[in-house]
Amino acid sequence: PVDGKVIARVTNANTEEYEKVIQTAQKGFEEWRTWPAPRRGEVVRQIGLALREAKDDLGFLVSLEMGKIYQEGLGEVQEMIDICDFAVGQSRMLYGSTMHSERPNHRMYDQYHPLGVVGTISAFNFPVSVWSRNAMITTVCGDTNLWKPSSKVPLTAIAVQNIVGEVIKKHKLPEGLLSLVVGKGSTVGDKLINDKRIP
Repeated sequence: PVDGKVIARVTNANTEEYEKVIQTAQKGFEEWRTWPAPRRGEVVRQIGLALREAKDDLGFLVSLEMGKIYQEGLGEVQEMIDICDFAVGQSRMLYGSTMHSERPNHRMYDQYHPLGVVGTISAFNFPVSVWSRNAMITTVCGDTNLWKPSSKVPLTAIAVQNIVGEVIKKHKLPEGLLSLVVGKGSTVGDKLINDKRIP
């Protein structure tokens, strides 16, 4: 962004690739939803640790690709780390109410259930923090997340996905837990927005 030079080339996903990613996320959801929320929170904690280790490099990449000053790039990565910490706490606070009933020996209660695959579309000016605000909360809630970053800043998304992918592999988590698809609006964005499999 500073001098207009090409720093990388990224291939956009096509319809078939999008379909494979969404099906993998759906399959991953079937397993992920059964994990206890505090265990899901531990996974998010591990993601936060991995992001801490990569903070300097990710902050530099945000600056290089998006054009923010380096300190703002670092700040955006710090926000991802902070959201991970917040989500870990939330994983132990998914409360439900219990209510008295007029029927004897009867109890009523409410309980949260995961939605399924949650889609996140992030803008170019906050290439990673917006994703984390959505993905880390949905992760502790038992959902899987499909991320479509702005096609203007795909490198930071790919870098974050690689970091998260290492955590997923290391802990033998379901594939499709946190997915990424890079593409232009008409091929990927419109498909994601109109996909009835994403509640």
